[in-house]
Amino acid sequence: MKTGTLYLIPTILADDTAAQVLPAQIAGRIAELSYFLVENARTARRFIKSMAPHHVIEELRISVIDKDSTEAQIQAALQPLVNGQDAGVISEAGCPGIADPGAELARRAHQLGIRVVPLVGPSSLLLALMASGMNGQSFAFHGYLPIERGKRAAALKALEKQALTQHQTQLFIETPYRNMQLLEDLLTTLHPGTRLCVAASLTAAQEYVRTDTIAGWKKAGVPEIHKQPAVFLIGS
Repeated sequence: MKTGTLYLIPTILADDTAAQVLPAQIAGRIAELSYFLVENARTARRFIKSMAPHHVIEELRISVIDKDSTEAQIQAALQPLVNGQDAGVISEAGCPGIADPGAELARRAHQLGIRVVPLVGPSSLLLALMASGMNGQSFAFHGYLPIERGKRAAALKALEKQALTQHQTQLFIETPYRNMQLLEDLLTTLHPGTRLCVAASLTAAQEYVRTDTIAGWKKAGVPEIHKQPAVFLIGS
């Protein structure tokens, strides 16, 4: 029996931006699918309906696969694809599989011989790297840094050393309500000549992207990005 195809479907980073950031291919693929593997059922339903209004949401099959899902749950979610049905993976924001539980679905799908197809859409990490002016030939993403300030300062020092010695851009994120504390730690921990990029609310009307040295940031002041999704980059 031929297996189904697992489509990795990007979604928006900011409200009311689908027409600007998503190609027509996304709406067309969503309209064709009746089975979705999602990180959050509520937001996924709203996104699906906005992209394919003819869909009757109650008639769709929607399975939640998040960071707490077990291997058995992932296997069960992929079983319809083993039996020949196509499915779409939808993250909370941006591209599935990039800092996202969708990666586990793709990993297991490959093991099961299921075709995996990534679709084009916005990724906050790539958009931030593109706009930063930092090295795009060599970079690393580290997810969230430690919450405890002492451990976070040590982590920042280690990332700074890697950025400066290897000329490798270091990317990381923070829970939006802790952005300002992270900015404070960046300015007090890093060397004055180290470059820092802050990319917040990407693709939104209030999008903010700026790269400067730590000394430059201290002189100009930091932006107010409390509760805004942001990517932080350190470079040489």
